[in-house]
Amino acid sequence: MTKANEKLTLQDIQDASERLKNWGRWGADDEAGTLNNVSPQDIVNAGRLIRKGKAFSLGLNFDSNGPQTGSWGNRFNPIHTMIATGTDAVAGRQESIKIRYADDMVTMPLQCGTQWDALGHVFNGEKMWNGYDARLVDSNGAQKNGIEKVKDRMVGRGVLLDVARFKGVDSLEDSYGISSEELDKCAAAQGVEIRKGDFVIFRTGHMERCLKAGSWAGYAGGNSPGLRFETAEWIRRKDIAAICADTWGCEVRPNETDVAQQPWHWVVIPMIGITMGEIFYLKELAEDCAQDRVYEFFFCAPPLPITKAVGSPINPMAIK
Repeated sequence: MTKANEKLTLQDIQDASERLKNWGRWGADDEAGTLNNVSPQDIVNAGRLIRKGKAFSLGLNFDSNGPQTGSWGNRFNPIHTMIATGTDAVAGRQESIKIRYADDMVTMPLQCGTQWDALGHVFNGEKMWNGYDARLVDSNGAQKNGIEKVKDRMVGRGVLLDVARFKGVDSLEDSYGISSEELDKCAAAQGVEIRKGDFVIFRTGHMERCLKAGSWAGYAGGNSPGLRFETAEWIRRKDIAAICADTWGCEVRPNETDVAQQPWHWVVIPMIGITMGEIFYLKELAEDCAQDRVYEFFFCAPPLPITKAVGSPINPMAIK
């Protein structure tokens, strides 16, 4: 394990990949990864966490206001287009079909806002989750590890780790790397236990900082607080179902290496098989948890079952 001020090497990344690899754990044909850690009883128990009937949406609105700025790849904000309007109706353009109505469409990258990464999203060398060949994700989509394979699996016990509040700040600074020890200390301070099959959501305050400033500059693909590379060990050891954050990419940026982009992703998605949620809006949930000191809740965030997609927009719900 590298120290905080040491740069990761390709060998470090490969060593972690082999040490933490879950391939074959749930069978040679598995396409769900760590979501297999959620048992039917876990879901029943999660339902019992609903005590005051208060629901929190953890999704950003999907519109032209963010969070993409054109600084990362080909991602852009949703483009909402009306294809039938009240103006059309009143002008008589719909009389031939004898109903007056409005209709619309959206054009968007599937990972431009609050979203899940599918297990076919990131490769390690020539492989993806469970040892499938990366070339099985081709111009027709993901023949293996598509998001539709887990359309009924994103439900269970959610836990918020409010790391920013634990550290006594509104937002962690960009480039601040959260360690496994800090995750454990935050959970202990909140009086919550991380269990097998949990959907763990951590808050850095980064999104709220951007919203307060009225600018998404640097959010998508820029410097950010996030998890250190060594937390891949924590994720594997805890056997959680998913990891989610209020940042663009969960892991700390700049990355802890000069030889790989998003090295933590190289390990946690294709090797461990973790389901990852990004760009979660956590302000109201975090405030409520701080008030009633209850950091566990019923969590439900099904993806759109877009066949062979490597990601999906979502509106995650936390219900207390």
